[in-house]
Amino acid sequence: MWQKDRHQRIRALLSTLQRVSTERIMADLDVSRETVRRDLLDLEALGELRRVHGGAVRPGDEAPIAERAHTHVKSKNAIAKAATGVIASGQTLFIDAGTTTALLAEELAKLANLTIVTNSIDVALKLRGSAEPAEMSNEVILLGGSISERAFATTGATTILDIRRYRADVALLSPTGVDVRSGATNFDHAESEVARAMVDCADKIVILADYSKIGQRSRVSYCPAERIDVLITNSKATDVPDFAPLKKKVRKVIIA
Repeated sequence: MWQKDRHQRIRALLSTLQRVSTERIMADLDVSRETVRRDLLDLEALGELRRVHGGAVRPGDEAPIAERAHTHVKSKNAIAKAATGVIASGQTLFIDAGTTTALLAEELAKLANLTIVTNSIDVALKLRGSAEPAEMSNEVILLGGSISERAFATTGATTILDIRRYRADVALLSPTGVDVRSGATNFDHAESEVARAMVDCADKIVILADYSKIGQRSRVSYCPAERIDVLITNSKATDVPDFAPLKKKVRKVIIA
């Protein structure tokens, strides 16, 4: 089968299924795994799909959080460690739900005298079990609301109202993508509303985005690039064409 025909078949599969596995493409096209890998790389470069662990999704879609937890782990760990350097003792932090912020919670659990306000049940659980004396621990506030179907987190009108009760020193947020035109974006409307409320109620905005998210744009924008105080990413991000103009828009970039 010619490359042009394979690409058209992959487009058709994505149009119908919205998410397609490598194995499904191999079976439907009767080609090798390496051929599928090359075709997905080509189509991703054209902006027609986004590769995820085990296959591909349409450009604006996002893989399930359980799957995302196993992708780019080394990069996300480095970002989480670097993020601890932008906070100070005594501060109040907003943290949204995501695989990178879950790793951040593990790093924050080693610190003390912070107030963490989060809609992520995973983040709250990682931070709650401190055996340190009360004066050495962090205060963790889990926001109310409805449990999201997409993530282990609260969302909805109650969550938004709860956020607006607080004023945070820093909001640490992990988007689906971040680019120069739309800033930080998310695939899910409800999760975006939570992140937007945190942006509105925080003095400083820190975006945690591994290199795979740089230059990517999803459905809902919640923080323009010029509103981002600190972008923490990886050295591979510097190879992305969108990185240079994005760096000019945000106030500070930290390479983890």
